[in-house]
Amino acid sequence: MESSVGRGFDVLPALAGRAARGRRGTSVTDLARDLGRDRSQLSRVLGAMAEERFVLRDPASRDLAPHWRLYADAQELTAHRLRTDGRTALEGMAAETGESCYLGVLVGDTTVTVAERVPPGSNQIGSWIGRPYPAYCSDCGQALLSDADDEEVAAVLARTGFVRHGPNTPTGVDDFLARLRVTRERGYSVVDEEAEPGLYSVAAPVRDFRDEVVAAVQVVGPRVRLAPKTEECAAAALRWSRWLENALRGVHEG
Repeated sequence: MESSVGRGFDVLPALAGRAARGRRGTSVTDLARDLGRDRSQLSRVLGAMAEERFVLRDPASRDLAPHWRLYADAQELTAHRLRTDGRTALEGMAAETGESCYLGVLVGDTTVTVAERVPPGSNQIGSWIGRPYPAYCSDCGQALLSDADDEEVAAVLARTGFVRHGPNTPTGVDDFLARLRVTRERGYSVVDEEAEPGLYSVAAPVRDFRDEVVAAVQVVGPRVRLAPKTEECAAAALRWSRWLENALRGVHEG
């Protein structure tokens, strides 16, 4: 016979959804109404789920929330899938574009490459994996910060010194924010000789189960070769970023 916890897994999305919408103080009555379930039966199910640490119940108010360990487990799984499914996404991008492709994450005010796919014959010396680069001029900094509002971005870059790395490096926070607004509207970033002279890149954000940006996929190469095929590279980056998002959420495409 199916356990109470097994029957209760439809409760978790409803409970998490209320929390995501900023609704505090969720009660058994609230959930019973949302799900069209019998309150007494649902209360027994939630009691079993609390014992198994799927649900937290405030001892004073009796309000309910998803247990914090679910978020910790989900974030750990996300990090694992970024390393594994991320490599698959980069292989697909590199096969379509014929260019070097990378997966980057935001660490403070820098970006760090966590995976790369460099085609044979590339002039790249060494690996970029694990190497930080200033987010304000990196190949994927704008994509990684595209969902943050201007105040959040300004806070991230508040103590950053804007050093000139290429002819088009942003000169300060306001300059970076102006470029970021274009990225938000477009849905992907274009970094044109901001990181170094002659370097061009296109990057698309990758969102996790919370719909928050956790990484970015990027196509990087010489400006003379990539600039004429910006749309082609952007289409590949967007397609594979969506594929990776589905992988992070456990949705498998046919």
